[in-house]
Amino acid sequence: MLKEFKDFAMKGNLVDIAVGFVMGAAFNKVVASFTGGIVSPLIGMIFKSDFKDLKIVLKDAVLDETGKVVSNEIAILHGQFITNVIDFIIVAFVMFMIVKGVNAMKKKEEEAAPAPPAGPTQEDLLAEIRDLLKKN
Repeated sequence: MLKEFKDFAMKGNLVDIAVGFVMGAAFNKVVASFTGGIVSPLIGMIFKSDFKDLKIVLKDAVLDETGKVVSNEIAILHGQFITNVIDFIIVAFVMFMIVKGVNAMKKKEEEAAPAPPAGPTQEDLLAEIRDLLKKN
């Protein structure tokens, strides 16, 4: 059973998937920092507010006489949702471009590979039969 598991775990496709998963997680951090550090502030400048702080407050926080929070604020954080949607669109676009590039490289490899000879033509076979009949 241990040998079967080792064979399964070391298959090329599984290792490729694992590497892709790790790279995707790292790429997600890059995209999140890009949108959080560059895109969101630019959009926030347009809307004159911090983009991640955009929210719809459903219920304000309740404080007691001393200023201690009795119940927290309840809000819909649509700014964070929009940031995550932008992250997703960026990741999806980059993945689309990678797949498109890989497919283009595969297509070029297929075109570059010479076609195997189709074999003798009908005329060649008929000429060979004729030559064999002449010998007899």
